[in-house]
This record gives sequence, C-alpha cells and structure tokens, in this order.
Amino acid sequence: MGAGAVLPLLLAAACASVPTAPRPYYPAQDVAAKGETAPVGTAAADAADDPAIWRNAANPAQSLIVGTDKKAGLYVYGLDGKVRDFVAAGALNNVDLREVTLTDGTRRILVGASDRTDRAEPRIALFWLDGTTGKLAGTGTQGFLPAGHAPAEAYGFCMAAARAPGELARAYVVLKDGTVAESRLVEAQGRIVAEHLRDVKFATQSEGCVVDDASGTLFVAEEDAGIWRVPLAPATLTATRFAGVGQPDGLVDDVEGLAVTRDGAGRTLLVASSQGDNAYAVFAADDARLLGRFRIAPGRFGATSDTDGIEVLPGDFGPAFPNGLMVAQDGDNAPAAQNFKLVSWQDVAAALQLP
Repeated sequence: MGAGAVLPLLLAAACASVPTAPRPYYPAQDVAAKGETAPVGTAAADAADDPAIWRNAANPAQSLIVGTDKKAGLYVYGLDGKVRDFVAAGALNNVDLREVTLTDGTRRILVGASDRTDRAEPRIALFWLDGTTGKLAGTGTQGFLPAGHAPAEAYGFCMAAARAPGELARAYVVLKDGTVAESRLVEAQGRIVAEHLRDVKFATQSEGCVVDDASGTLFVAEEDAGIWRVPLAPATLTATRFAGVGQPDGLVDDVEGLAVTRDGAGRTLLVASSQGDNAYAVFAADDARLLGRFRIAPGRFGATSDTDGIEVLPGDFGPAFPNGLMVAQDGDNAPAAQNFKLVSWQDVAAALQLP
C-alpha cells in the first residue's frame, strides 16, 4: 500500500478516536403524564411538533387540543386523547389559537399555524375551530408574509390578542433564519388576511415563541443560545436576553417550545422545553429567575424525549386536570408514531413547590 493510500486511513482513524463531549444532564423533578393523544398519522418520522389548547369555560372537561403533524396537517383531540378532527393541510409546523370577536360581534376560535409547505414562500395557515364539535374549517384564506421575506421558510409561530382597533389578533412567524415577522390579522371582504407590521431578528435559527397578553411581551427561543424577551409596546421591536443555554439557567440546547401560565399566587411563569436533556425549565417571567426543572417520567403513558412544542394553560380542565393542563410533544413514542402527552400542572406545581 502506498503512502498516498495510508494517509487517508490515518486521518480517518484519528477523527474516529476524537471523543464527543457528553451533553449536560441537569437535575430535575419527575412528573408522570396523566394522558396522551392518539399518535399522529405519519409513522417512522419526526412528525408531531406543536400543540395549542382551547379551554371550554362552560365545560372544562370538554376542552380541546390542537396539534400539528408537520408532514401532513392539523389534528384536534379531546382531553381523552381521541381524535376529533384532522385536516390534511400540508406541512404545518407550529400552531396557536385565540378567541376573537368579528365585526358582526360573533365570537369565534381562530387557529393559526406556520405553513412550511412551500419552503421559499412563508405563509400563515388559518382555520376556525368549532368548540362544540371539535371540527376545523378553513377561513378561505392563507396570510402571506410580504415578498421581501422570500425566499424564506416559515418555522415557528405564535399569536397575541389584538393590540389595536380593527384587529382580530396579532401573528408572529419565526422564519428559520431567526427573523420574527409580526402581522396583524384583520377581516377583509369576508376573509381573514395578515398585514405585515414589523420584524425583529435573532442571530441564529429560532423557532419557539409565545406571547404573554397580560404584559404585552413576546418570548422567543433561539435554539442554540437561549430565550429572548421582546416588549411589544414600543414602535420598534427590541430583544433583551431572558435566559441562556447552560448554567445557571438550566437550559440544554436545543431550546424549543415555550409556554406562559400563572401560578396559584397569580405570578406569570415561562415554561421552556430544554430539549437537549429531555427536561422543562420554569422561570418567573418578570425577573427570569429559574424556579425549577422537571421531566415527564416513565409511567402508564410513557416519558417524553426530544420535546419540540409545549403548551400550558391555567384553570380547571375537569377532574383529571383541576388546576391547569400541560401538553408536550413526545419525540419518541415507539413503537407507535409520535404523539402528545398530557400532564396535570397541579402535579408539576407540587413537584417544584410552586404556589
């Protein structure tokens, strides 16, 4: 064998011998899920991604969960985990919802999702959710972000309550390059359209986002860096660091789904998926203090791992979830396809000694 043939073998052996650093695995309390959804229809793939919760105030046990199969469309589940509806709507990645008031005074549930079907043309897919039947219906439109953003891929998504007269809600699309585009959702000739307003840009790939309507604050997860806080009141969107990857904030990249909830004392909490060590971090939203970490541990419904999207809502959701509901995507639900796990927030609060 000549020297020219030996050199590549030596280089390959040297590369193979370089150890990979173990990922951090920070302490966390164990909490068991109390339910799970049926698996999404796309098997043997990373498909389930992000949930949203609609709380039925009149009959909390009949509340609904909306979840994405990012290869196929949008599911609606009951709290029993059974499928109420499915819409084959393409590659919908992240989802959120708000109850809105139309110009005729009608109250409806508006569901929005980031549409990745065309990776070069970022879009918002919009639906109406019927809280009684659990069925989804199209709004007759898809809101396109302005052409100046193309080519770009719609990735993360979240919504906020209306912030000005004439709006139904605000929508935030996180493009894969770290740009977050804010649009207002309005009625126009019997349809719902998105009108672009402004942007904020992060340095690297970002996805998870959530808006705290009470304080008017947008939180964004930059996957390899941490969480950013963006006040929505100023004319210009400016981000400040909220929490970073590593200690003392207890986040292991990727930082993925974000959710806002309230504790028993009325304090606002920010919950984040610390995907890199299969855990969830809970922060005080006002001062970014880390209040605790937990994992969804093995039990009747299984553990979670590699969680992308999460949602947490306070309130009564019936006997199984009397003081809040958490829904978390499960990246490994083998032997079945991926799904979403349901957790009693009361159990999380007890494990972390929250009010």
